[in-house]
Amino acid sequence: MPIAVDIDVMLARRKMSVGELADRIGITPANLAVLKNGRAKAVRFSTLAALCEVLDCQPGDLLRWETDDAEAAEAADEVDKADGADRAEQTQGD
Repeated sequence: MPIAVDIDVMLARRKMSVGELADRIGITPANLAVLKNGRAKAVRFSTLAALCEVLDCQPGDLLRWETDDAEAAEAADEVDKADGADRAEQTQGD
């Protein structure tokens, strides 16, 4: 998806749990997880405003646009890292 969600980054910066954020903005932890993990199809402006208020940030701190090429390159990098880790484990086992 070309829209990346960085709620987890802001949660880490604020040292706040998903459960605490969900309580403070008035949604269920399950619905917040759907949004946080980029599986949401839409977000209400009222929810976005509540997120910004509680996390003391701007919408652009939570959402960013990525090209499909960037997403594919990121996925390829993750595969390469996993392959490298597998090779390192195999070398240690020999």
